[in-house]
Amino acid sequence: MSNTFMLLYVTDAEKSALFYQDLLGREPKRSSPGFVTLTLENGFTIALWSKDGAVPAADFTGSSTELVFAVDGAVKLDANYADWAGRELKIAMEPTDLHFGRTFVALDPDGHRIRVVAPN
Repeated sequence: MSNTFMLLYVTDAEKSALFYQDLLGREPKRSSPGFVTLTLENGFTIALWSKDGAVPAADFTGSSTELVFAVDGAVKLDANYADWAGRELKIAMEPTDLHFGRTFVALDPDGHRIRVVAPN
């Protein structure tokens, strides 16, 4: 398969695209009304689809999944946390050392979890 991506159902695709553009520094691509994609440097794509236009209808949003970004080391993770907290993102979990590494969790405007982890 080619063009594999993660799809997040959102309230407003344009608003969410601006959020992720600012957070990730990637330019969104609008392919149709209510549907926006952002492709990361490694080729992974995040798609944002306004839930009121999704077919079949999306029946929930929020924290049923996590978008996870791995970083190299706790220093980088703590710098990401300081940056994101400074942008006044909702933080669901401050930096914490868990069995798999140091991690924190932020929320996007629709309540989707965004986890940053520095694996052990």
